[in-house]
Amino acid sequence: MTMLQSKNEPLPSSVGTAYIIRAGRLIDPETGSAKYNQSISVKDGRVVEIGTDVAPLENAETIDLSEFSVLPGLVDAHNHLALTYKKFPENNVYYYTYIQDSTAIRAIQAVSNGIQMLSSGFTLVRDLGNNALYADSALRIAIEQGWVPGPTIINSGIIIGSMGGQFHPTPEMAKQHNIVYPEYLDADTPDEIIKAVRQNVLFGAKVIKIMVDSEPYPYTVEDMKLFIKEATNAGGLKVAGHVQTEEGARRAIEAGIWSIEHDDAINDELHRQMAAKGIWRVGTETPFTEYSSTQEVFDARVSRLKNAFANGVKMAFSTDADYYVPGLTRGEVVLNFLKTWKAAEIPDKEILKIMTVNGYKVSDIYDKRGPVRPGFPADIIAVKGNPLEDINALRSVVFVMKDGLVFKRGGVVTPEKFFHGGPVNGWNIR
Repeated sequence: MTMLQSKNEPLPSSVGTAYIIRAGRLIDPETGSAKYNQSISVKDGRVVEIGTDVAPLENAETIDLSEFSVLPGLVDAHNHLALTYKKFPENNVYYYTYIQDSTAIRAIQAVSNGIQMLSSGFTLVRDLGNNALYADSALRIAIEQGWVPGPTIINSGIIIGSMGGQFHPTPEMAKQHNIVYPEYLDADTPDEIIKAVRQNVLFGAKVIKIMVDSEPYPYTVEDMKLFIKEATNAGGLKVAGHVQTEEGARRAIEAGIWSIEHDDAINDELHRQMAAKGIWRVGTETPFTEYSSTQEVFDARVSRLKNAFANGVKMAFSTDADYYVPGLTRGEVVLNFLKTWKAAEIPDKEILKIMTVNGYKVSDIYDKRGPVRPGFPADIIAVKGNPLEDINALRSVVFVMKDGLVFKRGGVVTPEKFFHGGPVNGWNIR
């Protein structure tokens, strides 16, 4: 499906499909409430009707989820599906991953990681760079055309920053062998900023991501306003800013950036400013586990998360989970970030809203897909238990429907209907 497809049009790959889903508990994360013994009718990929007694559909298959909680799909608002750094061979140093893994192999990793995310109930992923030479665009287009199953992807293309991006390259790396590239686009002047935004849009970006305060040349407020102006001109795209310092966050807030990525540099004063201006906090709150973080870092992160919630900052569930943990899928690694949100004592109802409604909104797609709503694509999951009362119920996703097609049923992935021998949803190269 294309991002501009009308809510009244069928989803081509789902034409001819019809389902009646019997939900034991239908959860509305926006209101934090549930209705019981509801039915959802789905036809040609879209929700038709919701209620206790929906009209029958011709040749509809009934899916009995009467023992489960049914809800809209989850969102990870910051991931890197085409990046998987590992303990072996690179000792979890992702700079080496860029060197040793080609764009082609990383694109295949992205397909696999996307399938793993979908299996865990994530029907939308905001994929923010570090994806080699536009492997993220390739993944999004492949999913939209119907080649492979996966979440809806809101991707950034190559991250834009001052020379060197997030790296500290030697002259030989940067100028002779280009080892730092294609992970970052250099943009140090107004003309380069405009060119970089336009290049990413040309090659399929749906959001623009910048390095706000790369060393040694952070962007000024005027630089960021130019990014915002150019992204807005390109169909209203939003600008996400990777932030490392308090001054960088302050400048980004003043410029009116859409979202601040990562939480390490944000304090109470900045949270108040973000709340006043409606700027999204995409904090990537890494939990303390046997494979990541430390207790000290975790405690500080939990404190900042509590402060953001107390200040009414708009927040999205986000992970930056771009590494391999033996025994865990990418989706399971992402769900472990619930540990941080629980430690911050944020109510389960609020966490669920943040993982769904807020995710659709920060992805700027809320009026197109996400909620279980008549006319919208049928992105629906089911879990054991009640996530309004225990958010860890999301760890046991037993059913996933994406675009009105069943991807997972009874806890078993059944993706056959998502694979096609051609672009069934139309040819779209961007």
